[in-house]
Amino acid sequence: MNTHPYLRAYLAGAFIPTLILPLLLTVFIVVRLVLKVPVPIEQGLIFPMAVVPVLWGLWNMLHLSSHTTTHLPLGLHGAILPLLLAPAGALVATSLGVLQFGTSSATWFQACEVPYALIAPCFVGALIGYYLVWKYIVGFIDRVLGIA
Repeated sequence: MNTHPYLRAYLAGAFIPTLILPLLLTVFIVVRLVLKVPVPIEQGLIFPMAVVPVLWGLWNMLHLSSHTTTHLPLGLHGAILPLLLAPAGALVATSLGVLQFGTSSATWFQACEVPYALIAPCFVGALIGYYLVWKYIVGFIDRVLGIA
């Protein structure tokens, strides 16, 4: 019997963002509609909601296929993912006119200006968060599904 380890790896990787992203979208829509924040944040979440779970699943499949040669721990493998997602997201946002880079800050939706001094520690926090989520949550799901 074929146990389909890559299908299970894909589903384990896609599980977390599939749960979290709709909750984030709900929070952002409530903030936009109830609190009347004039920034169309939900427009910036639709594309990641479609792409991020797929990428997490593929990333977990890549870990399963490359682990025998690289011996890279799952947490560290997961922490590499934001290093690919952030530049790709910035490229897409810039090409769609959602994000503009200035000399000292980035501007989202021509309304929200974020200084680079704040972006750097947030990115480091994202790396740490990805490491912990991949090490403990995705690793747990991998073990439950028998692919770890």
